[in-house]
Amino acid sequence: MQLLLESGSITAVEIGRRLGISAAGVRRHLDALVEGGDAEANPAAAWQQAGRGRPAKRYRLTAAGRAKLEHSYDDLASAAMRQLREIGGEEAVRTFARRRIDTILDGVRPADSDDDHAVEGAADRVAEALTRAGYATTTTRVGGPVGGIQICQHHCPVSHVAEEFPELCEAEQQAISEVLGKHVQQLASIANGDCACTTHIPLHQRLTPNASPSDDEQGASA
Repeated sequence: MQLLLESGSITAVEIGRRLGISAAGVRRHLDALVEGGDAEANPAAAWQQAGRGRPAKRYRLTAAGRAKLEHSYDDLASAAMRQLREIGGEEAVRTFARRRIDTILDGVRPADSDDDHAVEGAADRVAEALTRAGYATTTTRVGGPVGGIQICQHHCPVSHVAEEFPELCEAEQQAISEVLGKHVQQLASIANGDCACTTHIPLHQRLTPNASPSDDEQGASA
């Protein structure tokens, strides 16, 4: 993807030559990127065709593919956030962070009760909204002594900004808690160097007989 970004438009043969991979192997990766909406293939223009024969397809990233790569927008966003804090103070930053997540979750139907199924359904709707915003989010039901749901964001488009402005993460947690009608706990964060942002939502699952939660599970439950 980085090579596609830097090249703008390139053939599978050219990619294979630069990376030391067979053209057939490169095409398998390119087909996966195209299928996922991250790249697109177009016939070569007349001036791009070298020699005779069938024109080779040229590949380039789509807007969705470019959005998944790190770029200088992070620096611009951080600079804008610093200016916002300088002009309006910490409250302005918190207000911006909350309005941002409210926009992402706009239209997400909240849980209508604290029933486990209602909370789980609301968590799925939150995950779908976050995924549409570029967070690649899933939900997982966890059992054991401390049962619950974990919302895992496998990608964060603002992680580098959130390292300096944790208000973004705090606003997300508060908004998710309000939609679910439950206290939630962040167990991991990409901004802190973890592989995913993980939010735990406890459910009404009881301890099994003679079972006692570990210190870590007690902390998660708290």
